[in-house]
Amino acid sequence: MVAPLSSDLGSRLEGAPTQQIAQKLGISPAQASAAIGTALPLLLGALGHNARQPQGAQALYGALQNDHAGQDIGSVLGSVLGGGGQGSQILGHVFGDHQPRAAEAVGQSTGIGQDKAHMLLRWLAPIAMAYLAKRMFEHRNAGANAITPTASAPARTPSAAAGSSSTTSSPATLGDVLAPEAEHAEQGGLLGAVLGHGGLSDLLKAGSSMLGGLENSSRPPA
Repeated sequence: MVAPLSSDLGSRLEGAPTQQIAQKLGISPAQASAAIGTALPLLLGALGHNARQPQGAQALYGALQNDHAGQDIGSVLGSVLGGGGQGSQILGHVFGDHQPRAAEAVGQSTGIGQDKAHMLLRWLAPIAMAYLAKRMFEHRNAGANAITPTASAPARTPSAAAGSSSTTSSPATLGDVLAPEAEHAEQGGLLGAVLGHGGLSDLLKAGSSMLGGLENSSRPPA
């Protein structure tokens, strides 16, 4: 079985990144590691729920392409720990009115409290978006650039490779990539606690419309 994306991203944050997060939150590295391991599946699971609907997948794909492509995870971590990033905005787009409940669920389940859990989610949200953008776009560009040029197939320029990438990555592909994350989060039970009696349909409606707002707000005015 392929490991969830949240597990892969969590492994990339082990060591020094987790220690930096722990120091910033004022908790032990073990507590920080457990909290990250709880928060990432919730974040990616919620994104997976949004991406189950075509409009949600389209909006998330646009946000990744416009705002997060080409970002390095380490640089994003340094930025968010320094007070930068779009963490609060992203959380609002992803969870909608359920954002406080998400922080409460992570805080209670890990013992770090709601305030620290909200800070952690705010830091992890841009990191998760940068990670998804790297998986969706950069791996495909690397594959395109690796093609050996011939007389009938000249070497591709970076812009040509990027154009080729757009034909293999799409909102539908993103939905497929994130589908297991939603299933993984549902099996864990925490996402259900965040949704509460509002149900999945309310989160889908709120998340999809807000992600659409993120995509539109990232575009310069005509």
